[in-house]
Amino acid sequence: MATTLTLKSGTSWTDAWQRCLAVAPEAFRDDRVLNLWDGTWQADGRALPATSPVGGSPIAGPPRLDAATAHQAVRASLDQHRAWRHVPLDERRARVAATLDALAQHRDLLALLLVWEIGKPWRLATADVDRAIDGVRWYVDGIGPMTADRVPLDGPVSNIASWNYPMSVLVHAVLVQALAGNAVIAKTPTDGGVACLTLACALAAREGIPVTLVSGSGGELSQALVRAPEIGCVSFVGGRDTGAAVATAVTDLGKRHILEQEGLNTWGIWNYTDWDTLTAVVPKLFDYGKQRCTAYPRFVVQRELFDDFLAAYLPAVRTLRIGHPLAVEQPDDPYPRLDFGPVINAAKAKELHDQVAEAIDRGAVPLHRGRLSEARFLPGQDTSAYVQPVTLLNPPRSSPLHHAEPFGPVDTIVLVDTEAELLAAMNASNGALVATLSTDDRATYDRLAPQIRAFKVGHGTPRSRGDRDELFGGFGASWRGAFVGGDLLVRAVTQGPPGERLPGNFPEYQLLP
Repeated sequence: MATTLTLKSGTSWTDAWQRCLAVAPEAFRDDRVLNLWDGTWQADGRALPATSPVGGSPIAGPPRLDAATAHQAVRASLDQHRAWRHVPLDERRARVAATLDALAQHRDLLALLLVWEIGKPWRLATADVDRAIDGVRWYVDGIGPMTADRVPLDGPVSNIASWNYPMSVLVHAVLVQALAGNAVIAKTPTDGGVACLTLACALAAREGIPVTLVSGSGGELSQALVRAPEIGCVSFVGGRDTGAAVATAVTDLGKRHILEQEGLNTWGIWNYTDWDTLTAVVPKLFDYGKQRCTAYPRFVVQRELFDDFLAAYLPAVRTLRIGHPLAVEQPDDPYPRLDFGPVINAAKAKELHDQVAEAIDRGAVPLHRGRLSEARFLPGQDTSAYVQPVTLLNPPRSSPLHHAEPFGPVDTIVLVDTEAELLAAMNASNGALVATLSTDDRATYDRLAPQIRAFKVGHGTPRSRGDRDELFGGFGASWRGAFVGGDLLVRAVTQGPPGERLPGNFPEYQLLP
């Protein structure tokens, strides 16, 4: 008989919210979060209703500013920037280090907010917080040589990022940019993460970090956060459609920019026999339901190996554990170990279901479809944001699943007969962030890998965004502007000698690190 699950003790949204009120009362009100600009927490903006993807219950929504107020916030950030850029490096290091200590002290609360706001299982939520803290500590320890003979930008750095990694991408970037001598502006993602970011920014602001945190629609705030003359650099993480509009604006203005965009990351299988290794890695590729910029949603498989591939792949995908991230058998049980919980919201779940249904209707072959009845849920909970893993063979060219990243637990497989077809299928999206080629012959890998249009290519192992000294970028339409990672992140948000050419993809040149 199935066990009735219950919510883990002390992990309700109300529990998390009360802890936020106690830790940072300046940033949280009884019923809403505040915006932070001009060094003050402001009760402005229209707070929108929001629901948790975990179970559809109400949570705090973003307090959306209008364009005029956003411009005021940007101008105030410029004033902060002009003062902060002259603060000695040792003092900046001390303030950022104190911020990291505060983040570490409240690590579990930040992670719990990520569970409720964006549906991350506990293991992945804590990893997101830990990666932010550990990554910035690496820069605190090594920032001296990175900023030698360099100066901060002329204006603050504006950060517009997607919702999936609020800590290890957005907070990490903000703190390194501030460490390098810049005031920083962050826009809360519309789809989730506002409370987690508010708490993190409150802890940073207490230590004197010149951070601005605002909410609002991209269309209404873009004139201030992208095009305003006060902005020294725009850092964007998101989809290609929005990224293309940002790229046009910053290019027209000649503004420093870092634009990380999506691409269809692919995993190629060619003359390969190490199937046990592939079986072991498949579940890891579904972490957080493939809602990652470095997820692998496409396998390109040599036709004569297809039966062996399925024998390795299908048993692995059937082991995936999905469900409510806080549902346990007994209230004091450990957090459940899950591969993923919900996708970001019910609308995204419907989009994925519709795309899968349309692809099958047009000829794709369903090889695997999980059932929600096998997932772990609380009695009677809303499951509208949950999507079980799906695997499709040969999605039709008319389907978005053929050429674009689904950003959800949907795998597609394309069969090929020649190396030329393999490369064409792996390069289907005009550039990607990562790719992998599994082949037994190292010489084959060395010959084919340079022809794969991805910034990082693994030999039988997945590649990731990386931490600390690992560089990151993209080819084709997956990246525009300066590359990041290691000292490149600091170089991207500082000025060097006249005529310096930063590594990256720019309209006038491409320079690899």
